[in-house]
Amino acid sequence: MESIKIYQVDAFASKLFSGNPAAVCPLNDWLPDEVMQSIALENNLSETAFFIKDKDNFFLRWFTPKVEIDLCGHATLAAAHIIYSEMNYKPDNIEFKIKSGDILNVNRNQNKLSMNFPAYEPMSVDQNLDELYNALGLRPLLFLHGNYGLAVFKNENEIIKIAPNFNVLEELPYNGIIVTAPGNNVDFVSRFFGPKLGITEDPVTGGAHCDLIPYWSKRLNKKDMIAEQLSKRGGELYCSYLGNRVIIGGKAITYMQGELLLNNIVSDDK
Repeated sequence: MESIKIYQVDAFASKLFSGNPAAVCPLNDWLPDEVMQSIALENNLSETAFFIKDKDNFFLRWFTPKVEIDLCGHATLAAAHIIYSEMNYKPDNIEFKIKSGDILNVNRNQNKLSMNFPAYEPMSVDQNLDELYNALGLRPLLFLHGNYGLAVFKNENEIIKIAPNFNVLEELPYNGIIVTAPGNNVDFVSRFFGPKLGITEDPVTGGAHCDLIPYWSKRLNKKDMIAEQLSKRGGELYCSYLGNRVIIGGKAITYMQGELLLNNIVSDDK
């Protein structure tokens, strides 16, 4: 019976049932796109990561329950964690080659993994703040756009209070909306909503910090920062701004492992 391994990892977490869960599937060869998409839908997690190891090269792709995406932080962290914890990989650096042509470096320092990701400089846009009020239930101080929409609020309490109208949110011309404010005990806090991606609220969103880190680094005049995502599960991220790149660091822990029975998938398609 043909099968592949599957793992579920809590990323940006030092204990189970926190951080952001991601599924990770190591492959020998890519499965058909529609099969990987179906696996991601069946997993019903915000992202499923698939990777191939070819000699010393790693190739990585990510799927939400709805679509393949160009960049994902927590599932990259989860994949790196599995490579170290399950594959006896010794070097302290992993290079992931991704579909965009970029290379994502992940460095290991004891039990923390740090990812080198592209920086997206959010720019102010003329977004109707009344429309954002209808979508989020609170009016932001300003709105910017990088890779995602970025709504900035006064304080952490406002971020906690936000209760989105996802029908209105899905009509906005952005794949996801980040809400953010200064933190009480960390440099900045955030939440992330992505109904167009099949994600209502993501527990911890590494990719969103490609927008957040440049913004907060300039606003706070700091290179190194600590961030917290204020979802129910919560997660802590260690952030650095390098100009055209950002460092996003965190911990991960394996929750579950099992097998996917591929012959069942193949027989159903015949």
